[in-house]
Amino acid sequence: MKTTRIAEVRRQTAETKIELSLDLDGSGQSTIRTGIGFFDHMLTALAKHARWNLQLHCQGDLEVDDHHTVEDCGLALGAALDQVLSDRRGIARFAHAYAPLDEALVRSVIDLSGRGGAWVALPFGRESIGSLSCENIPHFFRSLASTARLTLHLDLIRGENAHHIAEAAFKSFALAIRSATAHDGSEAIPSTKGTL
Repeated sequence: MKTTRIAEVRRQTAETKIELSLDLDGSGQSTIRTGIGFFDHMLTALAKHARWNLQLHCQGDLEVDDHHTVEDCGLALGAALDQVLSDRRGIARFAHAYAPLDEALVRSVIDLSGRGGAWVALPFGRESIGSLSCENIPHFFRSLASTARLTLHLDLIRGENAHHIAEAAFKSFALAIRSATAHDGSEAIPSTKGTL
């Protein structure tokens, strides 16, 4: 089992340049700069409630729109998660969590299965929150799940306010990923196959 769970990821394309540092066993400290204020707010909440130390700086083509920045941040964060989890030995693997924010309630269910996929049902009643397109919030989670090689079901139970729904989604994911990645006291790979 990996004793230090720290990763650094650098990703550069014609659309974005990302530098990311992740300490899975941190204290919730973060410095996030993506150029999208509400997205920074959500990633800060994710790091705080997952208890990650996260440094993420992204220079993206925001003059086009927010899509590439959000997608590539998800891909980079997922890659960092996959790197720190290594063979996934000695972790809980499965977890779920609910997070409320006022009238909004969101459920996250995670399996660190080695198979990337996300099923996200977060209906928003508006097109954007600040400069973050609401359609890119599910896309962030799908991008993260693909490179982290995790299965995610993320569902709105109830809610009306788009800000509340988005924040409850990030917080529920944070709580679930914290539980799923927790050490379970064993040295075993949590699979009957012997590999994840």
